[in-house]
Amino acid sequence: MSSNRLEHKRIVITGAASGIGRAAAELMVAEGARVLIADLDAAAAAAAAAEIGDKAVGVAVDVMDEGSVARMIDRAVTEFGGIDVLCNHVGGSNPRKDLDLLRLDLAEWDRTMTLNARSTVVASRLALPHMIAAGGGSIINTVSVAGLVGDTLQCAYGAAKAAVIRLTQYIATQYGRHGVRCNAIAPGAIMTPALRDNLSADTIADIRSHNALDLIGEPEDIAWAMVYLASDESRYMSGQTLVLDGGLTAQSPIASSRRALLHD
Repeated sequence: MSSNRLEHKRIVITGAASGIGRAAAELMVAEGARVLIADLDAAAAAAAAAEIGDKAVGVAVDVMDEGSVARMIDRAVTEFGGIDVLCNHVGGSNPRKDLDLLRLDLAEWDRTMTLNARSTVVASRLALPHMIAAGGGSIINTVSVAGLVGDTLQCAYGAAKAAVIRLTQYIATQYGRHGVRCNAIAPGAIMTPALRDNLSADTIADIRSHNALDLIGEPEDIAWAMVYLASDESRYMSGQTLVLDGGLTAQSPIASSRRALLHD
């Protein structure tokens, strides 16, 4: 049942046709917001909006194209009269090219930085004037635990997400006196269609074994945090990164193997 936590909020979410972004759009509309569902897949964005209801609008966006992002922001202003919340949710890298440093495809490094970091800069720059004109707003950046710790692969992705974590603090610092908050969410493994399609059941079970909690997160686990950061309930939070990873990064790296000793 809706509590109207986001009544009158005008929200833009990139990468919102499926997975976490789609779950966030559904929850935000249920909480009273109007939501622009933006995605590279125009048909999927339109279908998601149609299923969610009259308060959702689907649009195409290529976050690597500044003109496309500008058109997305203009569409939100046309549809809603302004923007109160921007969720920079698109990201990722090609794991077949984003390897360790010696085997990393440098073209993939550049693409990953554009997709994750530069896109956040571009969308935020375009949305900020509308938020400032309205007296404030909230920017929510989806990052990753990959931006907090090292790993054996995907160094471009981790470095790009680390850049967005720091950018989040800069935006919070520079525009807080204009009423704009900026925070990030760092998910661990989440049971999205992408995870199910790309990882075997054994690999997913192995990831689960390394979490402090005996589970893998669902899209709604991240989406509810996005609702909180979009709402006035988080009015005193800015420049922070919420880590939602089942306790993965809270532990010693040897915790999972030591846990097994308890059962020997």
